[in-house]
Amino acid sequence: MADTTSLKQVGSERSEAGSVPINGLLGSPGGGEDQRGGGGGGGGSTFEYFGWVYHLGVNSIGHEYCHLRFLFIRGKYVEMYKRDPHENPDIKPIRRGVVGPTLMLEEVGRRKVYYGDVYVLRFYNRLDESKKGEIACATAGEAQKWLEAFDQSKQQAEYELIRGGSARNKLSMETEINLDVHRPRVRRYASGLKRLIRIGQGPEILLCQSSNMGANGGPDGYFERDGGDAIETYQWKCVRTINGVRIFEDVANTESGKGVIVKAVGVIDASADTAFEVLLNLERHQRYEWDMLTGDLELLDSYDGHYDVVYGTFDPRYLTRWHSKRDFIFSRQWFRGQDGAYTILHFPAVHKKKPPRSGYRRTKINPSTWEIRNLNSSMGSDTPRCIVTQMLEIHSAGWCRWKKNHCSKFERSVPYALLCQVGGLKEYIGANPALKFESSTTFIRSKISEVSISNAEYDESDVKDEFYDAISTDSSSEDESDNDALDHKEAKLKLKKTSAADANRELRELDPEMAPVMIDPSQLHGSLHKGKDDADTNCWTTPSAKGFMIRGKNYLKDNSKVMGGDPLLTLIGVDWFKVDKTIDNIALHPRCLVQSEAGKKLPFILVINLQVPARPNYSLVLYYAADRPAKPDSLFSKFVDGDDIFRNARFKLIPSIVEGYWMVKRAVGTKACLLGKAVTCKYLRQDNFLEIDVDIGSSSVARSVIGLVLGYVTSIVVDLAILIEAREEEELPEYILGTVRLNRVRLDSSVHLEV
Repeated sequence: MADTTSLKQVGSERSEAGSVPINGLLGSPGGGEDQRGGGGGGGGSTFEYFGWVYHLGVNSIGHEYCHLRFLFIRGKYVEMYKRDPHENPDIKPIRRGVVGPTLMLEEVGRRKVYYGDVYVLRFYNRLDESKKGEIACATAGEAQKWLEAFDQSKQQAEYELIRGGSARNKLSMETEINLDVHRPRVRRYASGLKRLIRIGQGPEILLCQSSNMGANGGPDGYFERDGGDAIETYQWKCVRTINGVRIFEDVANTESGKGVIVKAVGVIDASADTAFEVLLNLERHQRYEWDMLTGDLELLDSYDGHYDVVYGTFDPRYLTRWHSKRDFIFSRQWFRGQDGAYTILHFPAVHKKKPPRSGYRRTKINPSTWEIRNLNSSMGSDTPRCIVTQMLEIHSAGWCRWKKNHCSKFERSVPYALLCQVGGLKEYIGANPALKFESSTTFIRSKISEVSISNAEYDESDVKDEFYDAISTDSSSEDESDNDALDHKEAKLKLKKTSAADANRELRELDPEMAPVMIDPSQLHGSLHKGKDDADTNCWTTPSAKGFMIRGKNYLKDNSKVMGGDPLLTLIGVDWFKVDKTIDNIALHPRCLVQSEAGKKLPFILVINLQVPARPNYSLVLYYAADRPAKPDSLFSKFVDGDDIFRNARFKLIPSIVEGYWMVKRAVGTKACLLGKAVTCKYLRQDNFLEIDVDIGSSSVARSVIGLVLGYVTSIVVDLAILIEAREEEELPEYILGTVRLNRVRLDSSVHLEV
């Protein structure tokens, strides 16, 4: 029986004067804070990625299938095999294709296939969404690494387009091939129905094949510090230590939400992927071994790959004097950040499938979160480690009584039992060594390839399709795979709380030979008004950038971060529009601030159009102005006048919920996000402006998070910082382009905008 996924990376790097080798994205997950090198991504290196995946789809006679396939990525070329080509040198690929510039990838999330859960990636052509296909992985970590592998391959194709010449013509020929070409092997389905039916009766494939994609897995690109890239106001005080798990109280926000926020923190000798899979697993026998409170759980509904509803029961005779049976319903939302950290949100819920049950008392569970992130392994150790944090909301009155009585009664309470789940999880994984090497992400290592794969080795006659068509349909197989766990070490992030103001920033980024233009805010107005002070609501203001941590001058040497300085650009207005459907190129609309007389006179305006999916849809449009044009050859100029590939690789946003419900804070987080990697971004460069259309709805994770935020939007204060990620020595230190604070914005205050 084959192990599902063993994703490996082999790189061939050339060292030339002035060239920067590309880091394999699998070696630094998410394209996030640990990525370095050029933003163009792909010119000087050829990487190979390979491993086992599940291929999902519907065949020509309407049967759904889930096949085990071996995937191989060489540069921008992808091959799919029935067996591992390393063990079978003469085997031919059943599919071969190109990852073209129009390929789009979406993380669909968790899905039940047969009797097992997998994590699905969907591929489609942005020019023709009818052409699509799906593959799946055993863990979320595997899915993320395949996303990054395809992104690296896509960058290779885009790099060749930038180079132009024969490479441009060749790639153009490859991507223009008819993707609906007839495939003779589809006829096998009609002539082999018995074989096809037998595949559909094979759920044991998913149940018995454990993923070893992280056999000796450990972190790569993860940071050991607890904070994000925005400074938070939590102040944690340890109030109890139980079996190596610390329990904290947030003493700085005692009135946050509906009560006191407490958390339990423990270090587990396993990867974050492993801990995440155990937490999400509802299987009764496994749950009984570590969860002393909520062992009986039943999945009621799964709405998308990142949201489901669960019913549970417990009989807490040792927790309450009433000895009553209790049941509860809660929803789970989970996200995987670009840094590989997991967040799981638990909310109390109701569901029509489970009305109140006779003999049980329906309990409303405490809102809680789980946060899991990898840690650096200690020197000389290959054992992966992760830190698991569970945060819980407790009513203030009960917590004060427990503290006053030295927590004696707290140890007989449901919140205490919930916080002890971290300890139970730690002991369970520690007592099951095999778990440490199951369902976790493979350590990736880059090494020089003995045989460099040249693009010339692939003739146009060999490559007939783009890859999303190559995964549309094929035949079945059950083959053996090979897993080889490799190590890769990461640099530890250091945080320095020093001033980041760069005195020469404006001289570096804005043209010093041009006279500054006076920006008069009174002549520039958006539909959302500017706040007079912090007490004003349904408005925007410009917060200090000192609340954000950005890359310092020595970041490439010691990973140090510093506080942000004054923004380069001035926020001149904010529009809050309600739209019937998503609107791109909003800067061209007559009602847009850019088209006003005052707007046309400004040297440059950066327009950020945040497209919010809802019913109806909304557009939050931010306008940032410069008093001079960009300096030629500066980082700002490369971003403004460069290509979309560079922009996608560098456009970064840091969020921070300053005030609001603590669960929303945990969902949004404070980590920097490369928007071009997380969601679809479109760019329009005309006249004196650059518009960036950010389609938040293009990501299922982003849709889920924004849906939660909109539910609390009238009670939250959110800060945003936008910047261009610095990756070269001459680009450091980073600087913030602009900030905005949105203070308790009302949905009904939006202005309807007609196209």
